[in-house]
Amino acid sequence: MAPNKKREEAKRFIAENRKARHNYTIQDRIEAGIILKGSEVKALRLGQSNIADSYAGANQGDGLWLYNAYIPEYKQANRENHEPRRPRQLLLHRREIARLHQEVTRGGMTLVPLSMYFNDRGMAKVELGLAKGKKLHDKREAEKERDWNREKARVLKNQG
Repeated sequence: MAPNKKREEAKRFIAENRKARHNYTIQDRIEAGIILKGSEVKALRLGQSNIADSYAGANQGDGLWLYNAYIPEYKQANRENHEPRRPRQLLLHRREIARLHQEVTRGGMTLVPLSMYFNDRGMAKVELGLAKGKKLHDKREAEKERDWNREKARVLKNQG
C-alpha cells in the first residue's frame, strides 16, 4: 500500500464545508494545524462542529486565524469551557503565511476552510482552500455540466 493511501485512510473527518466547492473555485489546498483548548478537542471528538460559515484571515503580524467556526461547548467541561465561535489560531510556517497573505491581498483570493479532521497521529487539522469566488453564471454553468454528465451516465447505463 502506498504511503499516501495509508495517510488518506487515517484521516477521521470532523466537519466538511461542501458549500465552499459550490461558491468558490479552489486554486490550492493547504493543511494547517489548529490551536485548541481541551474542551474543544473533546467536543470535536463527538463530531458536532460546523465550519460552513467560517473563514480564515490574517491578524496583525501573528499569523492566520480561523474565524466563526462553531465548536459546541463540551457539557462535562464545567467552568473550564470555551466560547463556541471564538477565533482560533492556525499553525503554518512563516513563509506559507506570507505567501497566503500576499495571495489574499493582491490576488483577490479568499481562504476558505474545506474540512476539519484528525490525522493519523490524532492531531486536529484544517484543510484550507485558496479560492476565488464564483459568479452566478459560473455556478449555473457548473450545474448544467453536472446535470449533463449525470444524464449521459444514465443513457450509457441503459444502452450497455
